[in-house]
Amino acid sequence: MIRTKIAGIGKYLPKKVVKNQDLEKVMETSDEWIQERTGIQERRYGRKHEETTTTMGARAAELAIERAGIQKEDVDFIIFATLSPDYYFPGCGVLVQRELGITNTEVGALDIRNQCSGFVYGLSIADQFIKSGMYKNILLIGAEMHSMGLDFTTRGRNVTVIFGDGAGAVVLQPTEKEGQGILSTKLHSDGTYAEKLAFINPGCHGGYHTKHQEEEVDYGYPDVEYGEMFVTQHMMDNAQLFPDMEGQFVFKMAVQKFPEVIMETLQDAGLQPTDINMMVPHQANLRISQFVQKRMGLRDDQVWNNIQKYGNTTAASVPIALCEAWEAGAVKDGDLVSLAAFGSGFTWGAALLRW
Repeated sequence: MIRTKIAGIGKYLPKKVVKNQDLEKVMETSDEWIQERTGIQERRYGRKHEETTTTMGARAAELAIERAGIQKEDVDFIIFATLSPDYYFPGCGVLVQRELGITNTEVGALDIRNQCSGFVYGLSIADQFIKSGMYKNILLIGAEMHSMGLDFTTRGRNVTVIFGDGAGAVVLQPTEKEGQGILSTKLHSDGTYAEKLAFINPGCHGGYHTKHQEEEVDYGYPDVEYGEMFVTQHMMDNAQLFPDMEGQFVFKMAVQKFPEVIMETLQDAGLQPTDINMMVPHQANLRISQFVQKRMGLRDDQVWNNIQKYGNTTAASVPIALCEAWEAGAVKDGDLVSLAAFGSGFTWGAALLRW
């Protein structure tokens, strides 16, 4: 039976370390306040005008390719997950192909926009391609450069203090080794509360009030002809050019959905939480991870958390954490590994694999 294995894994973190104390200088916040609510002590920021989501993804990919024991020319499909692409279009998939110097035009490149769940979604997509026999060496990247689009004022602190930059990548290959590889993936979404965690403007609705927002407001904007792009004063006055999050609502949804989807993958494989050797959750908030750990009955050494050092790197957080756990020897051959994520959309998913 053909399954999908992680043949190589890599990560990249920018060198610039931004501590909570650094953020105290530009907004009303404190190290104590940030740690109490998120567990974050510091995060990394890429070098402005020198590093991008694509270049960071490429550095992680190079390490994954090397560790997989293949050449970059062997890659036959690319999946790139991010919410902070270099360009609005084209996506980072073709840009990383160029950055890596992969000139084979037989290679396909797929960009996915599932925010914090992006890597898990990408893993499930790649799994189907591998099992069908369509591809043999899939490069899956999760990368983010949040620092280029955050509100570094007191107004934006609830979001800005959380996020960091970085990238993680894996090379996925088929395996027929008994018990090895991806055992189950489960994906979910619910768009009911999409605006609870969103970056709305500028968008194709042009800044007008949407039917999904609670109040009916007439901003007095003139009619806009098709093709006109603009940024309105309302967008700027209400900080709509930055990400927005209702933290408590997102927290409550996350701690519900994380355990549910993890249990789905375990049940699909006929296993129990006690069988898990390592759980690598999306690094959204240390308090969420701790809550899920308690619900699943796992010990501290069975859960890998690194949000304290890197903040929330959304689509990059799971592969970065998984890579770090593997490099530290906390993930070994034969281990049962659970990956899970929850994020904007809302979207959530989990993958269960035997290393």
